[in-house]
Amino acid sequence: MLKQLKTIKPINIFMLTVAGIINAFGVTVFLAPVKLYDSGISGTSMLLSQVTPDYLSLSFFLLVLNVPLFLYGLKKQGGLFTCYAIYTVGVYSVSAWLITDILPIDVSMASPLAGTDLLLCALFGGLISGLGSGLAIRFGGAMDGIEVMAVIFAKRLGVTVGTFVMAYNIVLYIICGFVIESWILPLYSIVTYAAALKTVDFIVDGVDRAKCAIIITTEADKVCKALSDEFETGTTRLEARGGYSGKDKEMVYFIVNRFQVTKMKNIVHDIDPCSYITISEVADVFSSNSKT
Repeated sequence: MLKQLKTIKPINIFMLTVAGIINAFGVTVFLAPVKLYDSGISGTSMLLSQVTPDYLSLSFFLLVLNVPLFLYGLKKQGGLFTCYAIYTVGVYSVSAWLITDILPIDVSMASPLAGTDLLLCALFGGLISGLGSGLAIRFGGAMDGIEVMAVIFAKRLGVTVGTFVMAYNIVLYIICGFVIESWILPLYSIVTYAAALKTVDFIVDGVDRAKCAIIITTEADKVCKALSDEFETGTTRLEARGGYSGKDKEMVYFIVNRFQVTKMKNIVHDIDPCSYITISEVADVFSSNSKT
């Protein structure tokens, strides 16, 4: 673990600090003042802070609930991730405490920016907290311990990580409805969750996801040359054999953006009308921009 901790990067610490502050701003300025709920442990902490004495604050529950979950997942996730995650939650908790109790920002009755408009609070609270969560994931940490539990237990339960988190949030919002004896705020909290989820996807995966093309062809030489000449990028070739025909073929692996897909298909089919092409999305592409 100590060896892993030596690989901590200053840029990651800086961005995780920014992520914690952003998340705290979204939750304390938009969601908590109008009693909307975030997702996961953050939402659970908000509910508990509302039904317990004032000295048991949101910041207190964020630390008490999240840190044990991160430590429990230490073996599964590794020491570096756990260190980053606990640090991020610590920044989130301290920032939330500063905003609600120290800084001259009145968040006791309504959102300082959106007033009591529940839709605005739900949307912007979700977007901003999602931005913080997305940055945390992007730079090696996490904002919520429920995601760690999902990674550990989802496979054992036969569900996906996303399904596990969604099920937890559904149960959370149902409990919130019974506790506050109203379903308006939990329903608006679903809007918050949806906005945050899409923002996290945007931050982690990017707005313009690349396309991976796998081309099965008998004219690999011509296809590779034509694609490399047209798009000025490399291709990768693998040997393949037709499962039905038994004929030797080659598989060409090629990355394009969404605007290049049609041109790529036309080039390939002009050379080999019988070629077989599959296209799927990829989240990140790391390349030296040299032909391979």
